[in-house]
This record gives sequence, structure tokens and C-alpha cells, in this order.
Amino acid sequence: MIKVEHVSKTYKVFKRDAGFQSAFKALFHKEYELVSALNDVSFTIEDGEMVGYIGPNGAGKSSTIKILSGILTPEEGIVKINGQIPWKNRIAHVKEIGVVFGQRSQLWWDVPVLDSFQLLKDIYSISEKTYKDNLEELTSLLNLSDLLQTPTRQLSLGQRMRCEIAASLLHSPKILFLDEPTIGLDAVSKLAVREFIKSLNQKHKTTVILTTHDMQDIEALTNRIILIGKGRVLMDGTIDDIKIHGDNMDEAVANLYHEYQI
Repeated sequence: MIKVEHVSKTYKVFKRDAGFQSAFKALFHKEYELVSALNDVSFTIEDGEMVGYIGPNGAGKSSTIKILSGILTPEEGIVKINGQIPWKNRIAHVKEIGVVFGQRSQLWWDVPVLDSFQLLKDIYSISEKTYKDNLEELTSLLNLSDLLQTPTRQLSLGQRMRCEIAASLLHSPKILFLDEPTIGLDAVSKLAVREFIKSLNQKHKTTVILTTHDMQDIEALTNRIILIGKGRVLMDGTIDDIKIHGDNMDEAVANLYHEYQI
């Protein structure tokens, strides 16, 4: 279970005007602005749920995922995932989660994909049997057999994303965080990734939190939606609750953004 209670996170952002004179002055006197990324955010996600976590750019989605994965520490609030506090129990926590950032890679760029998988096996202390079984299953379901000997830099975006998803699941995590997992993928690759995620959830009861701007991904994979804007949870409901605001998902979400002025 994921339990988030009254979480707040603020960033200190350096500000200065353009130009050499302003740059010189900033060497001696820096000015900062406090930006509230999350403000009193609360929600609970049960084991095995698939939840869409949506909102416009700058809404606080990535900050939430980073706190849930233990990368960031909030100033206020409580987060417990399967009884653990992510940033305090990091080693134990990361063994139970998988994270896929669509615009960042966890694979080593210049070595074959299989070498990256082997390194991740050692990092997560995965037993030989578990690694072999998971690799075989993931290779089959994601159609990776022709990609494992290829350096990551030589893969297409769709091929790399399939390998990224496999890498995040080698250690059999109970929770999977997906941040824009289908960004830039063609229609065939998107469908393949969606079908795999649904299969993963049905077979292993993996909890999935999906953040994306692609409403087709949200509609295909989730039923519960959490809408965040300006660092606050604005709505926590179902796909049907969203759809009543427009003729289709994109229009409904756009209307909600306008209604909440985000």
C-alpha cells in the first residue's frame, strides 16, 4: 500500500536578470525565489491498483514520483510504502519498486543491453534463478531476443523503451512507477507496451502509477485518476468522472485544466 499524507515540497530557484552586469552582481549577491512544487498532497493507493497521475507541466507529478521513489525528501508530510519511508529505508525500498522515466535511461549507453541487465542483477543482488526466470519471461513478452546483444545507443526509441521497462522489472518489484513510458513511440510500440503493462498487472498484481500527457495511455491502462495542479490534488476519481467534462478524454482533461485554472 502507498500512503501519502499532507506532503509538501518547496524548491529554492536562483533568479537573475540577463546580461553581464547582472551575472557579475550575482557572484556576490544571489537572489532566490521559493517555488512550491507540492502543497498538502494526500492520497492512498492499494496493492495491485493501476492509477493515472495526471496534470499539466509543472503540476508536481515528477516531484511526487521522486519522493515516492526516495530520491527527494519532502519538508512536510508522511509517506509510507509497504510500511517503509522511502528516503529513510532506501536500500530496502528500491528492491520493491521499479521506475521508468521516458526521457532518462538506466541502461549503459555504449554496452550491449544484456551487459546492462547483468550489472543491474548485481546492483539489486538478484539470485541467479530469479534473474534467469525474469529475463526469459521479459524477453518473450517484450520481444527482446534480437536486442539483447545490441548497444543501447544503436536502438530505436521504441526498442530502448521496451528494454528500459524490462530493466525496471528484473528484480520483481511490487510497484512500478511509469513517467511518460510511451513518449515518442509509434502506434505499434505503444500498443505493445500497453498490453505488456496490463498483462503484468493481471499476472503479478503489480501496482502501477502512470504519469503521462497521453490520454490514450491513461484510458487504456487505468480506471482511477488523480489530477494534480499547482502542487495540489484537485480530483481523485474514475475515468467516467473525467469523461463527463468533454466529448473525449483529451477535451475533458483540457476542460478540467481550464476549470481549475491550471
